[in-house]
Amino acid sequence: MLTSDEISSLVIEALDSKKAQDIKLLRTREITILADYFIICTAGSTTQLKTLSDEVEKVLKENGETPLRREGHRTGGWVLIDFGCVVVHLFLKDARDFYLLERLWSDAEDVGIDDFRGKQKRGAEKKTKKLIVSRSES
Repeated sequence: MLTSDEISSLVIEALDSKKAQDIKLLRTREITILADYFIICTAGSTTQLKTLSDEVEKVLKENGETPLRREGHRTGGWVLIDFGCVVVHLFLKDARDFYLLERLWSDAEDVGIDDFRGKQKRGAEKKTKKLIVSRSES
């Protein structure tokens, strides 16, 4: 089972790889029991909305995490994917402008996504370096 930080990192990488726009990561754990993080992004078209949704689910499934539920419709302008501790909101621009989740959850900490980008890779590199050091010391 992955931590909320690890799930967030994987989601951000997946969204970034498919050119999601204006990715926001809100730390909500101190203000609600709904989730530790909300991830919000914009898709440029319904086709990209579907692609982003599929990619997030694929990457998380490959890492042993399946969504608890999915809400919305890909052609309706908003898809919500709930992983329990992380909730992903995928919007078309008009829907994002209408719902203004960042304003609704303005008490949440806006976490820089650069802190999470590549977190999984850095963690794997550290483990590999430790393993190499351990073997060379033997």
